[in-house]
Amino acid sequence: MNAADRPSERRLRVLIITKIFPHAVNQHAGTYNRQQFAALSRLCDVKVMGIIPWFPGARLVSRKSETGRLSAVPAQECIDGLDVLHPRVFYFPRFGHSANPMTFALSLLPKVWPLRGKLDVIMGSWAYPDGLAAILLGRWFKLPVVVKVHGSDLNVFSERDSVRRVLSRKLPRADRLLAVSRALAAKAHELGVAADRIAFLPNGVDRAIFRPCDRTEARRELDLPDGRLLLFVGGIEASKGVLDLLQAFESIAPRSPDLRLALVGDGSETPCWREAQSRWPGRIFLPGAQPLAQVARWIAASDVLTLPSWSEGTPNVVLEALASGRRVVATRVGGIPDVLSSAASGEMVSARCPDELSEALWRVAQASYDPVAVAATGPMDWSESARLLHLALLSARDGSPLPRELRVDVGE
Repeated sequence: MNAADRPSERRLRVLIITKIFPHAVNQHAGTYNRQQFAALSRLCDVKVMGIIPWFPGARLVSRKSETGRLSAVPAQECIDGLDVLHPRVFYFPRFGHSANPMTFALSLLPKVWPLRGKLDVIMGSWAYPDGLAAILLGRWFKLPVVVKVHGSDLNVFSERDSVRRVLSRKLPRADRLLAVSRALAAKAHELGVAADRIAFLPNGVDRAIFRPCDRTEARRELDLPDGRLLLFVGGIEASKGVLDLLQAFESIAPRSPDLRLALVGDGSETPCWREAQSRWPGRIFLPGAQPLAQVARWIAASDVLTLPSWSEGTPNVVLEALASGRRVVATRVGGIPDVLSSAASGEMVSARCPDELSEALWRVAQASYDPVAVAATGPMDWSESARLLHLALLSARDGSPLPRELRVDVGE
């Protein structure tokens, strides 16, 4: 056998399965996956299946159902240099939690079958049902499987008894589990994944986009007035703490007429914020969801980024704010304590506590700080994150122990 034919010498061949990935209907979905996988593709051969959940008649309910709207996603796209397939996978909406991993896997089987003998590792990015479907496919094709978990896939879904039972039974079968925070790593271990299979793999940021920039210039580009600007970026949903943020803002806004707030994103609580905007004319901005480069301009224009979520993995917007030299006020949940590890980076507050949030926002918004010093506390870039991911995938392929730099203490 030639050296190039030996698995340990050959360029790694990876199939990634995930529904958390951009597509024509939502170009802002899963940008962290897009960036990490694009960087990974420079180190190994990557095939991406950005799966589209589907059920019979989904297109007919496109006005009311997100699944219906996804019917418009094309079968294949080129995204950030990656050839991405969008196979439709059958699932039971609202019910059938224990069956959905199997229906996902069976739906993907005709797409994966032509790749037999051409893959070294399958990775599912999102625990349920994507990661569990990847585990089933790995068993059928006799391939090692890596599951990457992000936050809600363990923190929220595992609170449903039916899903927790499936996760506890099947997730420990993954050859490697990659967690974006230490808290998620501990959660995976609680669900039965062996400690020596769990890696701590933080996300990165694009430091060419997210870097300290002039605040005045960014505000001029966005046509924003002078004063102090608080910024929220993400889904405008109750679980992201946006109603807590509204209560906190309205409690401190009368104390500082030049304090303003912008929410970059969309969601079910947007109408509530539209009403607040009418109560505070010129004080609240709602530009909607924005492309990554424009998110960077909003961060540059801000004084403080806030993320009062009730649960999280390791939110990329916090990493991006720090890399941009902006302090952060966020809740003490998930992987946020891993990131806001120094006073220079900002403050943490309790989840669902608007009074605590308002006082922290007031303190941090009034304080002066050095953006360069904040940026120095920031995260790795995507090339380094992809390097660590590559090491984890090689470890799964070769059956070798996780490299020391990926190991994490899960409390054993």
